[in-house]
Amino acid sequence: MKNLIYNLDLETIQHTLATWGEPSYRADQIWKGLYQHLWTKAEQFTTLPLALRNKLGQEYAFSHLQAGKVLRASDGLTEKILFRLPDGPAIETVLMHYPFRNRQDRHTVCVSTQVGCALGCAFCATGQMGFNRHLSSGEIIEQVIYYARQLAEGGQSLTNVVMMGMGEPFHNYDATLDAIRRLNHPGGMKMGGRRFTVSTVGLAPEIRRFAKEGLQVNLAISLHAADDELRSSMLPINAKYPIREVLNACREYAEATKRRVTFEWALVKDVNDTPKQARKLARLLRGMLAHVNVIPLNPTNKFDGEATTEKRATAFQAALEENGIPCSIRLRRGIEIQAGCGQLASRRGY
Repeated sequence: MKNLIYNLDLETIQHTLATWGEPSYRADQIWKGLYQHLWTKAEQFTTLPLALRNKLGQEYAFSHLQAGKVLRASDGLTEKILFRLPDGPAIETVLMHYPFRNRQDRHTVCVSTQVGCALGCAFCATGQMGFNRHLSSGEIIEQVIYYARQLAEGGQSLTNVVMMGMGEPFHNYDATLDAIRRLNHPGGMKMGGRRFTVSTVGLAPEIRRFAKEGLQVNLAISLHAADDELRSSMLPINAKYPIREVLNACREYAEATKRRVTFEWALVKDVNDTPKQARKLARLLRGMLAHVNVIPLNPTNKFDGEATTEKRATAFQAALEENGIPCSIRLRRGIEIQAGCGQLASRRGY
């Protein structure tokens, strides 16, 4: 199997071309072809001599993702695609449109970083399917490029990338960060750091490592409970990295980056949606640069919990805000096509 060209950073392309006897400026032409023109095959790189185009095509693959079935929500604002990988497994990627009247529309792609997930969160369909393998940095990037190309064909542009699809991004730390750096590169796609969000269940050492990367990337923590007993029943990783350790790492991140940390909270009826849990959470977050995103639980096959009601979600939000913690209630998106948070999996018989 040929190496995917999106696995290469600019320096590697420069080094490879030097060994081929090519001038260094050819690397910039290839980089712009990949990340600005969004070309999909070697023959499109007409800025290069024919012999070099042929060499690129012989040495590298320009895609590892085979596009499969696409599902679209009835409101037209969310779509999900199944990508088959060359070694057999599959992943899901989601595109969400956010139209605005008085400012630029937002188009967000939710990308996967792993095939499945090893962390086994109780209410997550990806965790329920288990872990298969990590994605390479190029396979992460290619999901973004696919939708950037599709939007460009319609005269639109991709505005945000969230690492919230299948998998735990910090379990595949190096590939995730490599992908972000390439998409952020000033000579390529030039997506600003603040347009990226990495979501983690709370791998404390990696949060601390992330704080030292010098990036302005947004950090989101899947918290879902304010005490260790409840959180461990929902997220097994809490036994290894309990709430206090996760929050201490988050404080280090906020202090190092001056970036607000977002805490994600899936509201399960009669489990974690009470004002008492909200007040506990407020005490934990007091003094931190933080924001809480709550969303009624999205249904999955192997979890019996129910989504909270609108009334209970509003009461939870009010309890947080009364205690000085800003909170938003997120819209549930793509539920009918199982494209919502926690619903992605690749064994659905497309």
